[in-house]
Amino acid sequence: MPKLRVHNLAISLDGYVAGPNQGHDNPLGEGGMRLHDWAFATKYGRSMGGEDADGDTGIDNDFVVAGDVGIGATIMGRNMFGPIRGPWTDHEWTGWWGDNPPYHHDTFVMTHHQRPSVSMAGGTTFHFVNETPEEVLRQALKAADGADVRLAGGASAVRQFLLAGLVDELHLAVVPILLGAGERLYDELGTLPGYECTSIVSSPTVTHVQFAKIS
Repeated sequence: MPKLRVHNLAISLDGYVAGPNQGHDNPLGEGGMRLHDWAFATKYGRSMGGEDADGDTGIDNDFVVAGDVGIGATIMGRNMFGPIRGPWTDHEWTGWWGDNPPYHHDTFVMTHHQRPSVSMAGGTTFHFVNETPEEVLRQALKAADGADVRLAGGASAVRQFLLAGLVDELHLAVVPILLGAGERLYDELGTLPGYECTSIVSSPTVTHVQFAKIS
């Protein structure tokens, strides 16, 4: 049965997945880019960025690779899609990733302000949806056509799906830094009822913690 999966969600020791003051010049907020240094250093991460593939292999690389295996659609929050808040003044913004985003399939952006779908090079189509998590997941599963759906972020989107009990697998990459403020994942989650920790492994740079929904 297809799953909703969260992979490689980089998070600071104090629970933030982005730093404060996010904007066009700071997509992940002040200090937030440090959360992803480990992924960009891997062989697979470097190849996704169009760089030479002479990066690190091992545990971190294996986790980055696993995040793309068996995925047929993606869900993300609007804050992850871009820095614009409120109603769209125009439709020029098409994401942080240039003309050929790394998704290559239908990608559903959760927003209170809808706009027409945008088809990009490489097979990515962004759909802007103002629906409940349950309905967004239904649409994404239909688009995935039997494959799994990836929930990419950010904190608010992942929290909504966790609170609804819709996430089947959650992988947090815990980075040993403190951000102090920003977008925090753990607020309102309590003890994360309905989920159990299934694995904890560490590399020299990050600790990978995996959770699964209890059947």
